[in-house]
Amino acid sequence: MRGDVSRRRVLALATISFFSLVFFDPAGGLSSGPAMAQDAAFPTRPVTLIVPFPAGGGNDATARVVADKMSGALGQQVIVDNRGGGGGNIGTRAVARAVPDGYTLLLGYTGTLSINPSVYRNAGYDPRKDFAPIGMIGVSPSVFVVNPKVAATSIAEFITLAKATPGKLDYASSSAGTVGHIMAELFAKEAGIKLSHIPYKGTAPALNDLVGGHVSMMIVPIVPVLGNVKGGTLRALGVTSKTRSALLPDVPAVAEAGLPGFSAELHYGLLAPAGTPPAVVAKLNAALNAALANPDVKARFAAEGLEPRPITPQQYADAIDTEEKTWGSLVRSLDIKVE
Repeated sequence: MRGDVSRRRVLALATISFFSLVFFDPAGGLSSGPAMAQDAAFPTRPVTLIVPFPAGGGNDATARVVADKMSGALGQQVIVDNRGGGGGNIGTRAVARAVPDGYTLLLGYTGTLSINPSVYRNAGYDPRKDFAPIGMIGVSPSVFVVNPKVAATSIAEFITLAKATPGKLDYASSSAGTVGHIMAELFAKEAGIKLSHIPYKGTAPALNDLVGGHVSMMIVPIVPVLGNVKGGTLRALGVTSKTRSALLPDVPAVAEAGLPGFSAELHYGLLAPAGTPPAVVAKLNAALNAALANPDVKARFAAEGLEPRPITPQQYADAIDTEEKTWGSLVRSLDIKVE
């Protein structure tokens, strides 16, 4: 009888020990057993991808291409939700404050992750602390364009002209504090020249005045000006990537055309709120990289001048850190602020 009782006690203690191992986390208290099961089943409902800009722009187009293919890989729909405003801060802030369960994602962008935190007095988020990077989507160059009346047919000639007429050459941007504004300031700093900034309320009015000859220069994504360059109403002097773009194969990189070492690309990626389970991040990274390997995605991105860049979550975290240091340092040195 005593032997039976002893055996039952041993069995009970063993059972308790087993469930303690499965359901108790010494570092944090309760268990990861049910959580692990939920992570493995993820996703069990649609995922929302927040684009912090209005529909119809380059960020939106990139997000929709990726969302479509990731939906197939995940077995659940990835729904694009445009939340523009505040230079991208409103939508970005919303994801930073979302539940970290993998069901709310952010389309990350150079402007929102690397420039806004330094440009805005209170962006409302920290790109390093408030997000769990999932992976990079790709990189895209911009193009340095001038009105044909400007007496420069190369980057080297433009720099020479600017040095001969300090502050007389001006450039347009879609708004103060935007990527186009900061890229132009980086160019001016590295070239040792002074340019005058003319901010507009949007890319369209800025381009209209550039084509009309009311401003001299602009650094802008390639696709919006591709027709102008090919039609001769704008002259492209260089692309901002280290190498030439397939969309403008006859246009040299700025670095090879008069400003060695210059490089300024736009980065796009996916992020989740900080605290999202690593297993969920890994599953989302795998779905994203599978989407980037899809021939249809590659073809559509090529038409937009976007080069797919499949990497790990940690590599994307490192890229965000490097980019923020580069752009943030420039913004602070120039004391550029937007309310």
